[in-house]
Amino acid sequence: MPAPSRAVLDVINACGGRGHIPTQRDRRVQRSVDRALYRKRNLVERFFNKLKNYRKIATRYEKTARNYLAAILIACSRLWLRHYESAS
Repeated sequence: MPAPSRAVLDVINACGGRGHIPTQRDRRVQRSVDRALYRKRNLVERFFNKLKNYRKIATRYEKTARNYLAAILIACSRLWLRHYESAS
């Protein structure tokens, strides 16, 4: 039985993507990981973490897909504005 990370990588490859999940250090065979691409993946993961700080998003308070997407867009806009407001 393949490892769960291997199954995820197989699905990503089947869809035409490139997965960058680093192997654990105690594995005998190490996958090569592009560090620059892994940093971008980390940025995306941190953004989703910030997005989940909004209770309405994390608990999926809105029941319809349209309203949920609107709540996500509002939260993303607030995060974007907060980032650019503090930069200037």
